[in-house]
Amino acid sequence: MDNKHIIDRKSKSFALKIIKLCKSLNGDMVDSVLARQLIRSGTSIGANVKERLNAQSRADFIYKLQVALKEADESAYWLELLHESTIISDEVFSPIYSELKEIVAIITASLNKLKNTSDSAL
Repeated sequence: MDNKHIIDRKSKSFALKIIKLCKSLNGDMVDSVLARQLIRSGTSIGANVKERLNAQSRADFIYKLQVALKEADESAYWLELLHESTIISDEVFSPIYSELKEIVAIITASLNKLKNTSDSAL
């Protein structure tokens, strides 16, 4: 897969890891509430990244990536809460959080490039 679609692969891989993480949680009320929120935002990143491929306009394409970025920020928040409340360990938190930060960096770079590129370059 070429570099142009690396964000598709990474965001889907991240979503699958989020699903596995949430399935492994205790299942008590707090875990369930946090897991539900994390599932929503963590899987939405990839969904919006994927939706950009069928954007109806340049603005719609950019909007889908901006929504993906917002969902990534929300996912970071839920992961931080799970970690800081000691529901998940450093060993679980660190790699998935690093992966999320990498996704954020790729989306941010893509948005910056789009904002500095003409319509014909898409």
